[in-house]
Amino acid sequence: MKITLSKLSTKDLATLCQRIINSSESGNFPVISNHPLLTEFKTKYADYDEVYTKQIYSGKGVNVAEADKERDNVFRNLKNYLNSYRKMTLLSNYQFAIDVFEIFKAYDLNLDKLSYSSQTAQMKKLIEELETSENIQKLNALLLLPSFNEMKSKHEAFELIFAEQAGANADLRQMKSASAIRRDLEKTLKSFLSLITAMKDIPDWKLLYADSNELVKAAKNSSIKPENNTQLP
Repeated sequence: MKITLSKLSTKDLATLCQRIINSSESGNFPVISNHPLLTEFKTKYADYDEVYTKQIYSGKGVNVAEADKERDNVFRNLKNYLNSYRKMTLLSNYQFAIDVFEIFKAYDLNLDKLSYSSQTAQMKKLIEELETSENIQKLNALLLLPSFNEMKSKHEAFELIFAEQAGANADLRQMKSASAIRRDLEKTLKSFLSLITAMKDIPDWKLLYADSNELVKAAKNSSIKPENNTQLP
């Protein structure tokens, strides 16, 4: 019976390992119950079980994107309001709108379309410029101070969530990769099955071999992928 472990899905490999471990620890096969290779196999499987269903990254990407969308919306609303206000020359404070809009232009009217890092750098400078006492007075005269404060708040919220994502991703990258853990598990499982195969003619090992062989067959049948080279004759 042939089976290529590398062609099993992550779930099917986990199922095969768990079934073999359960069988080996059932008490029906004393010859393997305390074997050091079984202990090693269980350790490798525990590592695999911990990570194989986890995402590669932290999963915070959706939150980061939503926070970026919120700061983009506030930025666009403020920019568009200023753009309209500066054209209304009959309004007493239209010159303030012109002045503030020029600051927006200086830091890119389309900064909301930039990458996260580029947008953050430009918006940080924009906020710093708008926070000068002179510009705060202009925003206040235009009744735009609450909108400015909201833009600043949304920007800070984005930065906080982005930092959390970066930290979480860094932690994940410190872990041994799921693919490396799987390779270790496959190697140990192959050695374990080879041991059982080598001992299959010894009376106390015959039933263990037969049971393990059925588990391998079930794992093979669970996969629609081609058969492979790990063999129990």
